[in-house]
Amino acid sequence: MVAENKPWLSHYDKTVPSEIDIPNHTLVDLFNQAAAQYSDHIGVIHNGVEYTYKEIDDWSNRMARFLIAQGLEKGERVGILLPNTVEFVISYYGILKAGGVVMAINPSSRQPEIENLARESGTKIIIFSGSIDGDIKDIQNNTDINLCVVVGQKPYHLTDCDLTWEKLMAEYQKGDAIQRIILPDDPAVFQYSGGTTGTPKCAIGLHRNLVANVHQFETWLVNTERGKETVLVAIPVYHVYGMVLGMNLAVKMGAKMLLIENPRNLDSLLGAIQDYQATIFPGVPSLYAAINHYPSVLAGKYDLSSIKACISGSATLPQRVKQDFEELTKGHLVEGYGLSEAPTATHCNPILGENKPGSIGLPLPNVSCKIVDLETGKCELPAGEEGELIIKGPQVMQGYHLRPEETALAVRDGWLFTGDVAKMDADGYFYLVDRKKDVIKVGGFQVWPNEIESVLMQHPQIREAAVAGVISEEEAEVAKAWVVLREGESSTIEDIQSFCDKSLTRYKVPKLIEFRESLPRTGVGKILRRVLVAEHYANSVAKKKAAD
Repeated sequence: MVAENKPWLSHYDKTVPSEIDIPNHTLVDLFNQAAAQYSDHIGVIHNGVEYTYKEIDDWSNRMARFLIAQGLEKGERVGILLPNTVEFVISYYGILKAGGVVMAINPSSRQPEIENLARESGTKIIIFSGSIDGDIKDIQNNTDINLCVVVGQKPYHLTDCDLTWEKLMAEYQKGDAIQRIILPDDPAVFQYSGGTTGTPKCAIGLHRNLVANVHQFETWLVNTERGKETVLVAIPVYHVYGMVLGMNLAVKMGAKMLLIENPRNLDSLLGAIQDYQATIFPGVPSLYAAINHYPSVLAGKYDLSSIKACISGSATLPQRVKQDFEELTKGHLVEGYGLSEAPTATHCNPILGENKPGSIGLPLPNVSCKIVDLETGKCELPAGEEGELIIKGPQVMQGYHLRPEETALAVRDGWLFTGDVAKMDADGYFYLVDRKKDVIKVGGFQVWPNEIESVLMQHPQIREAAVAGVISEEEAEVAKAWVVLREGESSTIEDIQSFCDKSLTRYKVPKLIEFRESLPRTGVGKILRRVLVAEHYANSVAKKKAAD
């Protein structure tokens, strides 16, 4: 068997072992260890205010006492609708200490979305910002939510069934020690996928899954030192990417957690990096690219030389973005890969070793991977051939909440079938081809959107691009590209098609091209192809009606 030899092991950075000892711990154990060892160290920095690990420990204990007093049973879900704030961190660890399960929701979600997620997950208590858009009271009437905790009171109007954050922290300042027994095999988080390929599903992440992943990544970050780093948490902590490789990793390392609520405010973000000497920066390609091209950065206004290691995820990292960012900061920017079903990462390029262009890197320690045929998923394919990427490792989820049939399809004999088409080279580096469900059938040929997007991103006038299959007026599926040009640049459909024709077989060249000012994305930076496709069909219908 090809993967059993694990050719990737010989390409690990020198100090990274092939297997690591992962203790049988929970996220509560992880936090308690950090709170004990780094009690007086700065644990969180938010809006210029510094909080010690001791303070976060105290406040999260208050949250746990409150939840237990409300009758929260072990395993019940508590919702958090907050951005990257200190209140999120306190709520998160308080919920876990009380034996609850964190149900983190994008705070910009609309009322119907929140209601659906809360109902399906069985959320009992919800913690949210008073400035949230939507009527939480209406949501309560149609769900099991029986209590709201409000962070900030305006414009939200409190009722007798609500509790302000300040009152909670004051009332539960003193009390008995938390006695809940939390086990590694207990659920820790409910993480809904971004829904980029269909209806969102809730992946159940156990304590041991998330603990394993932070141990793997602390080992991987060979140029860092425990107790001396500052993790820039600019990706949302309501998603497992920011939750695990930002918040949980910072705690595991006894690092400062530098929380950024709005990474689109580049001056605030860059100022924080400079002022607090951020060293670890997990992020998404679009954010690194924005920094590369920001005029104030190019003018030398900000010193970003403190950055040591950056993990890029959620989308393909263009080689040009990597090179420019590393030249700018002198740090290391490497591409990784993960998914909500293995919260959160399974692959990464070496921090100091060889990074192969276009590769998602090597499987992390304790992870096994195979490429199998797309039809049956039973035949392992040799190096160089494209098939479905399947993974086995300690971070693989328990399954999907209330979806036994889909769980059985996703996890088979301990292997997670990712739905991603990939290939492995002879050295054990893996390369994503595309989502299995996103394949475009052009005249009977399989066309992968990622391949076309990679070519488009090499066009000198294009800043961003997305590709998907749509049905043409001739009733045939074709590739359509949505492109965003660089500021001040211009191009034509014919020019872009001609550019693609130099690198792609003719049937892969996008037949349709639409120029846009921006592309729709999830909170963690993934381009929403399905939204683009839906808009395409909606516009087609509107044009047809107008013509009639």
